[in-house]
Amino acid sequence: MAYVILGLLLIRPQSLYDLVKSFEAGVSLFYSASTGSIKRALDGLLDRDRIEVASTEGGRGRKVYRVTDAGRDELEAWLTAEPTGDVETAALSRLYFLGLLPAERRRAVLERLVDRVEAGLADLERLGEQVADLDVPADQRDLARYQLATLEYGLGSYRYASSFFRGLLDEH
Repeated sequence: MAYVILGLLLIRPQSLYDLVKSFEAGVSLFYSASTGSIKRALDGLLDRDRIEVASTEGGRGRKVYRVTDAGRDELEAWLTAEPTGDVETAALSRLYFLGLLPAERRRAVLERLVDRVEAGLADLERLGEQVADLDVPADQRDLARYQLATLEYGLGSYRYASSFFRGLLDEH
């Protein structure tokens, strides 16, 4: 979540309230967060000097945060690093902020995303080959039917992601 917050603050300085609204308005498509988790992430970024308070506004002292040079460097390192964890979240969170990188560095990120998606697709295809040869007992065929449907959904999702990211890569 810290990287998503850094990206949002690089787009523009924001308060906690603004960040919550930014999550609701777009980031929630690939990453969900509560106000409390956003606040904890902000506190951690402040403690590590990745962000700073740019200003305090209004009678209630609403803090507006901005990214420091160290935060900018950390976000860039994350954007260009090997994506880990959940493929969809790793890919979409990087894609959302890809425009923050200089144009000449974007292609390498897209190549890593394609590689990560296609590795996941290959894993699912191997799994599909393994289960295709299983002899399912008659009393478990209904269960197996829907479990295989889940695998087919995953294969379709990964195939789409591969095609989608390859298309973006072709544009670069």
